[in-house]
Amino acid sequence: MLKVAVVGATGYTGRELLEILLRHPYARPFCLTSESSAGQRIDQVYPQFRSRLDIALHKVDDMEKLAECDFIFSALPHGLSMDVVPKLLATGKKVVDLSGDYRLKDSGLYPQWYGYRHRCTGWLEKSVYGLPEVKGVEIKKATLVANPGCYPTSVLLPVIPLLKEGLVDPEQIIVDAKSGVSGAGRSPRLPFHFPECTENFKAYKVAEHQHTPEIEQELSQVAGREVVVTFTAHLVPMVRGILSTIYLKPVSGAEEETLWQAYEKHYRGKRFVRLLKAPELPETKHVSCTNFCDISFRLDRRAGRLVVISAIDNLVKGASGQAVQNMNIMQGWPEEAGLI
Repeated sequence: MLKVAVVGATGYTGRELLEILLRHPYARPFCLTSESSAGQRIDQVYPQFRSRLDIALHKVDDMEKLAECDFIFSALPHGLSMDVVPKLLATGKKVVDLSGDYRLKDSGLYPQWYGYRHRCTGWLEKSVYGLPEVKGVEIKKATLVANPGCYPTSVLLPVIPLLKEGLVDPEQIIVDAKSGVSGAGRSPRLPFHFPECTENFKAYKVAEHQHTPEIEQELSQVAGREVVVTFTAHLVPMVRGILSTIYLKPVSGAEEETLWQAYEKHYRGKRFVRLLKAPELPETKHVSCTNFCDISFRLDRRAGRLVVISAIDNLVKGASGQAVQNMNIMQGWPEEAGLI
């Protein structure tokens, strides 16, 4: 069994990683860290692990313990991973980072979108963006994989095949996305307090969401030109799930059959992308607690628009499940190991 470390094990993504690793055929949790709960056992923080996992939690600066592991997940918040990840890599182990600290190739974007300057640009250049269905070859060779954000995963998977095949106008992309509250993390904050967010539906970080440059970076690489998107995130009073509705301008001659062919060409054999044809449409409950991304579309000829809809679980395909999928690729294992 591969000995796995989870740095930041008591956050929601850390907890989800542990659930997956406990059923993984080739890997098991070995070292867990938590700055807030160091000294306790993981089953004291999350009682659902009683009689299943009773590992003690360490501080992240216990590098000797981390060095005993074979593989490391970093599930720290944005801004904290930046300095910790190079130390983890210095142990000689491969790392999947679930924060946004190593996703953007242009370090100059961090002050604008994340509010801090990047201090480890060397590893920023060497990291591989970990979207398995698109970058599997690069991921297999990687030492550091930057796990994609949840919203970008829900946007990139449905849009990339259409851009690659030249079926949509790269200058007209509008994304309307909705996420459950767990996407905000476990730390208590007033906007996510139950009385504040229940029976409410709101947009947030309009025109300034930190996932915007990540989406634009990856779409620009595919299009071979700069792509600018309109991206608006919304908070839905549910625990988990993302539904993204994407409005695109199809090129002349793009018909339903052509569009389906593009998806089938790019995702044939890709275990975690499910293409739904009419009358079905993606729903968050159908992907909850799974690593699937469901995709469908409707061609609105009257309006001259293509409406593409995707659904993922933000904690699984949008975070921990995709991180394990990346580990599987890096280790040469079946992508679905521990996930199906």
